[in-house]
Formats: sequence, C-alpha cells, structure tokens
Amino acid sequence: LQKNKVKKAVKLFDMIETVDSLEIAREIDKRCAQIGKVMPVLVEINSGREEQKSGVFPEKTEQLVRDISSLPNIRVMGLMTMGPRFGNPEDSRPYFVETKKIFERIKKLNLPDIQMKYLSMGMTNSYKIALDEGANMVRIGSKIFGERDYGATAKALSP
Repeated sequence: LQKNKVKKAVKLFDMIETVDSLEIAREIDKRCAQIGKVMPVLVEINSGREEQKSGVFPEKTEQLVRDISSLPNIRVMGLMTMGPRFGNPEDSRPYFVETKKIFERIKKLNLPDIQMKYLSMGMTNSYKIALDEGANMVRIGSKIFGERDYGATAKALSP
C-alpha cells in the first residue's frame, strides 16, 4: 500500500493486508482516527528478501509488530507473505515454514492489541504448500479468475 492511497483505502476496506512499514502504519492510524475507525491489518513479510517486492524482512517483523501495537486505530491480526514465485511450488515451503515460525513467536508474546489470528501465505501456484504449513488465508486469484492478460491492460491504458 502506498502512502498516497491510504486515505481512500481506510474508507473502502475492512482489512489492509499489506502493511510493511511503521510509516504506512502511522498513516493508516492517522486516517482511521479522522473517521473513527479501527483498521485490522496484516503485516506483510518479504520472506524471500526480494528487492523488487514490498514487505518487511523476516528478522525485522517482530519489532515492526511491537511498534504498530502502540497505534490506537490499528489492530494487527496476523501476517501475510506471498513468498518467491517458483515453477515448483515445493520450493516455496521453506519461506512458509519461516513465516509460520515468526507468526507463532509473535503470538506467544501476547502483545496488547495484537491478535495474530490470520496467517496469509501462498498464491495459486503454492497455496497447497501454504495450507500444509499453516496458512488459514490464501490468495488464489488466477485459479479463480484466470491468468492476467498484461497485453490487454497495456492496450486499454494506452492513448
């Protein structure tokens, strides 16, 4: 979630699943305070440590959750990772295992206003592995809606 989209997002959504920095969390908190809302969020982990992807690195997740716990208009409900995309879904397993360990460790801390209810991992190609490793929320868009046609999108956007 980009900072400039937060104002609109807090009005539209019942949960934001892509919080990856204290800066974004503070903006969500500020915007929710203005409309009297408490926003459930998932902290996004960049489990593959991929430069081109958003998300907090695994080793910084606990501190980010601790920092967010002090914000009155946000409730951390869990973690989200997509993991690196591989041809073989089995290659995603170590990233999901690591994310599950972080989830359980944070859950045991019993931090105030941190519920750790949802573990969102995997996408269409890796959701079965994610479920094996403890996910209770998955992202299976292309399995439902079909593959994206990026060429059609580009044509629709061109002048």
